[in-house]
Amino acid sequence: ARSTHAVARLRAGKVRREKPLALMVKDGAAARALCEVSPAAERWLLSPEAPILLLPRLASAAVAPNVAPESTRLGVMLPSTPLHHLLLEAVDVPLVATSGNLSDEPIATDEEEAVARLGHLADLFLVHDRPVERHADDSVGWLHGEELQLLRRARGFAPLPVPVAPKLPTVLAVGAHLKNVVGLGLGNEVVLSQHVGDLETPEALAAFERVVADLLRLWEAAPVAIAHDLHPDYLSTRWALRAAAGDESEGALPPALLAAAREGRLRLVPVQHHHAHLASCLAENEADGPGLGVTWDGTGYGTDGTVWGGELLLGDAAGFTRVASLRPFRLPGGDAAVKEPRRPALALLLELFGEGVLDRGDLAPVASFSPTERALLARMVATGTRSPVTTSAGRLFDAVAALVGLHPKAGFEGQAAMALEALADPAERGAYPFPLVPAAAPGAPALLDWGPLLLALLEDGARGVEASVRSARFHNALVEGIGAVARFTGSPRVVLSGGCFQNRLLVARTREHLAAEGFEVLTHRLVPPNDGGIALGQVMVAGATLAKNGVRS
Repeated sequence: ARSTHAVARLRAGKVRREKPLALMVKDGAAARALCEVSPAAERWLLSPEAPILLLPRLASAAVAPNVAPESTRLGVMLPSTPLHHLLLEAVDVPLVATSGNLSDEPIATDEEEAVARLGHLADLFLVHDRPVERHADDSVGWLHGEELQLLRRARGFAPLPVPVAPKLPTVLAVGAHLKNVVGLGLGNEVVLSQHVGDLETPEALAAFERVVADLLRLWEAAPVAIAHDLHPDYLSTRWALRAAAGDESEGALPPALLAAAREGRLRLVPVQHHHAHLASCLAENEADGPGLGVTWDGTGYGTDGTVWGGELLLGDAAGFTRVASLRPFRLPGGDAAVKEPRRPALALLLELFGEGVLDRGDLAPVASFSPTERALLARMVATGTRSPVTTSAGRLFDAVAALVGLHPKAGFEGQAAMALEALADPAERGAYPFPLVPAAAPGAPALLDWGPLLLALLEDGARGVEASVRSARFHNALVEGIGAVARFTGSPRVVLSGGCFQNRLLVARTREHLAAEGFEVLTHRLVPPNDGGIALGQVMVAGATLAKNGVRS
């Protein structure tokens, strides 16, 4: 981990250009030489679960800069197997300990597969005679005070069941498209699988199918329903539809599912993405009754067919009302806007200032495009061509990052938002205006208007205010906006879920702000706030839906 050249070779071979890499060190003393390690952090590092912890890095940490570019934290773990202990005793320096896979692929689980898929990358393969039955990534988390917050739930934690309050029928939940995890509702608990990953490749889909078969076989479960995301093009949704139809034309189905499908006993329950986030956090906290779910992430298919992502939902597993959302905007290029934060930034600027902004070479997102590209993107936004409407909080983070000069193009999902969080001045308490605008029509949500926020951010930039201060004022504005909606709804309970709440600064300041006003604040702990927690919510929503229809088992 000290060799820039070795890390560069590894990154090139794994096709992982910038995303931080995890480190393994010999013991607690070696971890303290790299990071700030609290007593609680050391307890978790030394625990049987031995997760990767994201810890504040020391300025003196002897680690190559390309291990975790731009990050103020290092992902550190201690040895968790006899082999790891032997290696670290022999080497006694920090090692990069990354999964045996290429980006977007599942882990290789036998030596023949490893040589075939990773032979171009590894100089040597160390093998043994104990077969690996199923893949399991390392779990990843950070600490909020004494509490562990998991961002990836796998080795050491899965498939430990999550206790839940209502008794559930046997429901299989197939999770989301990204950070996929499969869930199985069994009475008063939900079993969540290990992290499967993004369902972007045939290898990933095959791993997903193995995990489903594993869960059903290990628990001898015969589901009465399959819960899936509303998005019709998610591979998990397509698989659920095929399974419910008993269609084996694209591959074998688990016997328990096939029998139920062919006898007409297998129901399908579609679950809206952000509703699942809300239900997931309520379930993990075993909370009775509804709450205001602040469900902020990058993408989720809305009930109106648009791309949601900045939602404030009042409800529980049985249902919800969309009381507020971020002001909608367009995403020029659709998925391309996820990879290029400068695209949503330009779209927001066009909505604020019109096409005259295309001549503003002083604005970083505008300057990053050629005049021809600017004109084309402006036409796309104006006509809606390949520019879907969204309320995505994740894309708002990306746009603000681009506006303060960070990552016009992202090397991995969430990179721009992570950099914006790391940049924020922790001492700054000012906030940009982020007004709550009443609903324009009956049944429509109120809107948190990012327009005044961006105008103030740009004015600060023109005055030469440091980017670190502007980042902090942006984060503080989001906190104030959440508080405004909480007061507007009158809900005493606020639930924080979705990928945006992997942001430590946002979580800490929101909890502090709401608690000071007397609200009960629920967050995730041992279930990820990102899409790794979606399956839990899908099980809970499906259970409530089936109960309404008289299905109890």
